[in-house]
Amino acid sequence: MNGERGLHAPAPGAGPVADPVELLGYADPSERPEATRVEKLVLKRRNLFLVAARTGDVSPPGARDLGLFLTDTRHLSFWSLTVEGGPPIVLSSQVSTDYVSQIDLTVTSLHRGNLLGKEPVNYVHLRRDQLIDDGLVDRFLLTNFVDRPIDYWIELAWAADFADVFEIRGARRPRRGTYRAPQVFPDGVLLGYEGLDRRRYATRIRIDGPSCRRGQGSAWIERIDGAGARIAFRLGHGEAAEACFVVHAEQSGRRAPAAPPRPFGDRAQESAAAYRSWAGTCTRFDCSNDLLDSALAQAIADLEALTVVHHGEPVVSAGIPWYTCPFGRDALITGFEALLATPEVARRALLFLAALQGKALDPSRDEEPGKIPHEVRFGEMATAGEVPHTPYYGSIDATPLFLVLLDEYHRWTADRETVEALLPAAERALGWLDRYADRDGDGLVEYERGTPLGLRNQGWKDSHDGVPFASGRPAEPPIALVEVQGYCVDAWRRMAGLYRELGGEQEADRLELAAQAMVERIEARYWMEARGTYAIAIDRDKRQVDAVTSNPGHLLFSRAIGPERARRVADGLIAPPMWSGWGIRTLGAGQPAYNPLSYHDGTVWPHDNAMAAMGMAYYGHTGHAARVFEGLWAAAQHFRHLRLPELFCGLDRHQGRFPVHYPVACSPQAWASGAWFLLLRAMLGLRADAPRHTLHVFSPRLPAGVDRLELKGLRVGPARATLDFTRVAGGTFVAVTALEGGPLHVKIDVTG
Repeated sequence: MNGERGLHAPAPGAGPVADPVELLGYADPSERPEATRVEKLVLKRRNLFLVAARTGDVSPPGARDLGLFLTDTRHLSFWSLTVEGGPPIVLSSQVSTDYVSQIDLTVTSLHRGNLLGKEPVNYVHLRRDQLIDDGLVDRFLLTNFVDRPIDYWIELAWAADFADVFEIRGARRPRRGTYRAPQVFPDGVLLGYEGLDRRRYATRIRIDGPSCRRGQGSAWIERIDGAGARIAFRLGHGEAAEACFVVHAEQSGRRAPAAPPRPFGDRAQESAAAYRSWAGTCTRFDCSNDLLDSALAQAIADLEALTVVHHGEPVVSAGIPWYTCPFGRDALITGFEALLATPEVARRALLFLAALQGKALDPSRDEEPGKIPHEVRFGEMATAGEVPHTPYYGSIDATPLFLVLLDEYHRWTADRETVEALLPAAERALGWLDRYADRDGDGLVEYERGTPLGLRNQGWKDSHDGVPFASGRPAEPPIALVEVQGYCVDAWRRMAGLYRELGGEQEADRLELAAQAMVERIEARYWMEARGTYAIAIDRDKRQVDAVTSNPGHLLFSRAIGPERARRVADGLIAPPMWSGWGIRTLGAGQPAYNPLSYHDGTVWPHDNAMAAMGMAYYGHTGHAARVFEGLWAAAQHFRHLRLPELFCGLDRHQGRFPVHYPVACSPQAWASGAWFLLLRAMLGLRADAPRHTLHVFSPRLPAGVDRLELKGLRVGPARATLDFTRVAGGTFVAVTALEGGPLHVKIDVTG
């Protein structure tokens, strides 16, 4: 065995062992290595996911952004392949849209000094296939291409640090739980940990097979201990044999159900079938640009992959690897974005978040009655009370966005049963806006954390420096963000419409008056005439936070401002200093606060761009929305799988040929995946009114490079429609080519 590759000593029994973090020599979590320069493969199914290097390995050991994770706990912190004659050469490394990876490697005779020998340069083919179903499955299939029999071996090394996701991200913990010595069996190993939350965590590794695939080739477990295993192979010419490792993550003492080994091919077919089933419920996109088709198919798959299940209910999580848990704001915005593809993401988000709505005044979690939660965690640090995320409610915008999505979901589905079931939650959310959102009675909705463990900033730009003055000085809370005032305008107007539909005229009148009063306050308090846009916020001293940012684009999304100022905002977003060439920056260049490499002060966020583009389309500026789409599409073609990441750097496009990656951006990430569908809605001018069996199409426009786009099975209420958009001289022609499931009137307005 390679003595440097394991973290656990191969001691027998089940007694406690040293902390693997200490064995690695990291004095504190901030010293863990970062694998940011490694091209990553991501596999996920429900709550279990793997982030690995392109070789399929989790290495270097303990790297922050790699591992096998289950519900906020890392169950593999090291998983590394060594081969005889290696290191192997990677021929290709791919992940399919149904989240099955295929990594092809070879071993070259050049490593053995056979440059002038008779053996072929590449003499062993090693295919490594990985997927996740009830566990991680890692299959190795070796084929011998030398014209004589060979004896060969591979080794797989492993370790589990059982680190909490907050710990991996740098949280310092005064103490940790107890590691158990590995238990070694003839065909596997059990790694264990008892947390400070009194729960038991385990990683169970089993070797299925090994087995012969063709001819007389054979494979067997030559050696196994707590740190890894060696598999030996004997292969004749052209013969192949395989070994399969299955890893189960177990928590709270619940052991993974015992099941007989299953062929990898059967597992892969089941995974593919599950993703096909999901895609079959969604709108199908078929266009003249094959790359765009692929990007949309990947986004559909990612929405399914990002789904987690907690309390027995599914909900989309925010992103891999850091945010694979329910987030209120992220789930609600993703649900809104994804309505063109499927209303199910929105429905799940609304039901899940309503069940966790705030019930009490609890400053330790920033909880207030009626408030929609921000983030829910399930790892050791949360259940042991080290972080307040059980759930944590520090989000100023999730509650109005809940109301916005409820109405939009109704407009697309006419699902009166779900809407009526959620009305009590909506009324509690309105009550929170009335009683708690305005902290000082000035008519603005503002935030200030109630616990030192909470977030300093509680809008979507929630980093510590996410709300700066133009000078770069951070605003001090209580802070009233401009986009949140717009969300409230939108929420009150939408709820007024719902109440009128349900016969609540008096409450509808009250909400419309509240919305109009907020519109007036936005104009009076936030507009900056000299800069032609709105301030990002009002700070604790009631001063405008004067940075020029993307936040006013969300006022367009909320339709909270008049047409003339909306035009000026829209123009500013696609002109220097806000426009990078790849998309709208979060903060404009040329200001001291600008940093295109920061998290929120000059980068490009796809969801932010999509919401602004939708707002531009609402005001009739479809050309502006098209420019946003085309900038992001140009960027996406430089990212793996044509997948938009959470964010990327805001450097000018003319300064280089490629968009610049942000080092720790989540990918896939929910509202980045959903952004494509909202961008298409903006360009195609689609607005649903399912209660009245109507779909409006306002001034449709196809993206550059796309001559035809077909939406098959678009859901509007009970109806499923197929719409065909075709580029013609002078515009875009729309035809309804199929309709089933219910009545639907498609009204096309080319005047906008």
